[in-house]
Amino acid sequence: MVHQDTDRAASPDGRSAGVHRPGRPGRIVVGVSGSLGSLAALHRAVVEARHSDAEVLAVLCWSPPGEELGYRRTPCPPALAAGRDSAVARLRQALDEAFAGRFAGARLRCQAVRGETGHTLVRLADHPDDLLVLGAGRARGRLARALRPSVAAYCVRHATCPVLTVPRPPLHRDLEVLERGGGLRALVR
Repeated sequence: MVHQDTDRAASPDGRSAGVHRPGRPGRIVVGVSGSLGSLAALHRAVVEARHSDAEVLAVLCWSPPGEELGYRRTPCPPALAAGRDSAVARLRQALDEAFAGRFAGARLRCQAVRGETGHTLVRLADHPDDLLVLGAGRARGRLARALRPSVAAYCVRHATCPVLTVPRPPLHRDLEVLERGGGLRALVR
């Protein structure tokens, strides 16, 4: 099931994030975007959940077309609904790609949440017993980091729970080498 939360981050049971539920075991919050790195993080979150019997909350964060500032300047409810629907479809597709429509092997809840990714994930993983799992992005230059800061770095700095960053899968690194024009020689070292 993919829950659509359009205005604010909330826990899977509908309560607002940040509300401590007494006696609840920690949960595993994982950021999902559909990238290979996020799918690797989702798989790792499920492995961690099997060991701890925790629930996995897979979260895809989204912004309206034109980002929040553009939407505030020119609100368009049909565009907002289309953005939300697109996010839900991306989350479903990511889950299908990750688990091929089969049981993930752990309790799994899913949520498409409107909001800035790092901030939203940190708000959802708000309890010290939680675990926040993220795919580690590729190394980027100084300009790219300045224009679009790393979600993983933000979460590591601001989270109140442990953060696990999962390295990119070897296949992902190999594909990047091929895309940069390294050819097969670079792969066969």
